[in-house]
Amino acid sequence: MGKIIAVANQKGGVGKTTTSINLAASLAVLEKKTLIIDADPQANTTSGLDFDPDSDSGLTLYEVLIGEKAVKEVIFDTELKDLKIIPSHINLVGAEIEMLNFDDRETVLKRALDEMKDRFDYIIVDCAPSLGLTTINVLTAADSVIIPVQTEFFALEGLGKLLNTIKLVQNRLNPSLQIEGFLLTMFDGRLKLANQVVDEVRKHFGEMVFDTLIQRNVKLSEAPSHGKPVILYDAISQGTNNYLELAREIITKNQNGK
Repeated sequence: MGKIIAVANQKGGVGKTTTSINLAASLAVLEKKTLIIDADPQANTTSGLDFDPDSDSGLTLYEVLIGEKAVKEVIFDTELKDLKIIPSHINLVGAEIEMLNFDDRETVLKRALDEMKDRFDYIIVDCAPSLGLTTINVLTAADSVIIPVQTEFFALEGLGKLLNTIKLVQNRLNPSLQIEGFLLTMFDGRLKLANQVVDEVRKHFGEMVFDTLIQRNVKLSEAPSHGKPVILYDAISQGTNNYLELAREIITKNQNGK
């Protein structure tokens, strides 16, 4: 049975999309059958994996959420053998309005993904930087959440709102939802502030913080403009090493049943 992991934080610019793309690619390289779902209307994960729904298929997560297509009809190949994608499109903005009229509108994605969980080891979902109905759908469908936190000033700003939303989803819609971990991103060890933020987050959240730190890395920033995960753009970069380390940490944690 595959595990659905949402990557969520309503604060923008914390590394959600970078984490979604590169964690999914790293899991695939480690021979885990992986599906990445772009649940953000900005569609940066989609373009970051060199996919263009307008020219490639016209089919995206939007068609699934409004009930026009089954999930299996909107899954596409990527450059990596073990990595598939469900793309996004700006149309996804409209899905929230259309879903308002649905019964059980918070569980549309959960019901759609039920048939997919046996086909993949991991399903990684990149959430929009908001706590709207689409993100609620993702959290309702997910087994766990990765929360990226940038090691910069105001790092903890807004986390309370996200944690309250997660608690609300746990209480009303998805009692088994867990926090997979807090992921510290954009770390620059030369900066005193960055080290202080790491200490503060670890003090606040303890063992819920991943051991892996995602360091600031030029190759990580460049890779999306080439439509590739960093592991295909520069296999020996610091970014590649960081995300492979994160993937191994998640695999080990789940094998040990923690």
